[in-house]
Amino acid sequence: MTTDPLLLTGATADAAARLLDTAARLDAAAVAAPSLLPGWTRGHVLTHLARNADGFVNLLTSARTGEDIPMYASDAARDADIAAGADRPPAALLADLRRSTDRFAEAVAVMPAQAWQGTVQTRRGPWPVALVLWGRWRELEVHHVDLGTGYRPADWPAAFAQHLLHEVVGGLAARPDAPALVLRPADGNRPELVMGDPQDAPQVAGPAAELVAWLIGRSSGDVLTVTPNGPLPTPPEWI
Repeated sequence: MTTDPLLLTGATADAAARLLDTAARLDAAAVAAPSLLPGWTRGHVLTHLARNADGFVNLLTSARTGEDIPMYASDAARDADIAAGADRPPAALLADLRRSTDRFAEAVAVMPAQAWQGTVQTRRGPWPVALVLWGRWRELEVHHVDLGTGYRPADWPAAFAQHLLHEVVGGLAARPDAPALVLRPADGNRPELVMGDPQDAPQVAGPAAELVAWLIGRSSGDVLTVTPNGPLPTPPEWI
């Protein structure tokens, strides 16, 4: 899958539309209910997604203007904004998410071509500007699942699942706490992916979406198969 930001604009907008459609169906009891993320209600997740969009707007604005604009004022400010917005009524949460989604789309639309070639400073260090669209798409898809409203990893677009799987495997392969694995996506003629020493490593097979959902803690992996037969290894926490 390409990471060209202009080619990902449509996919990101489609993911946002799916999320907004889900959010529009949530009543007061639903937004106050626990999400699949420990300690967060659905209101926390929706507020996070709104503030995340604004954070990415900050990065795009920084890349476009040359100003030093952080994604968030600080980690503490980010957390405080999420906590402060989580208990709002459904209509307020939805309106906020819609406005922030529109702001993100507008920030993408006014980016000159050369601005996509730079680097911005995220919470986790420098990042190519060209990955901002992918980063937003990833947030939308993964946290849509975290709402716990019926949207599942199996509902992810195939291109998204494949790209996320390769990204996650690449990140985990560099970590000493990751188990050795051979992953065999069952979606068509896909190459296997290797983490660590493949000799004697368990082979885990299943759809790409289910493989990566298990690796990032969004699935128990109960639909996956392990060879030789045995329990699934425990992946480290996805960060």
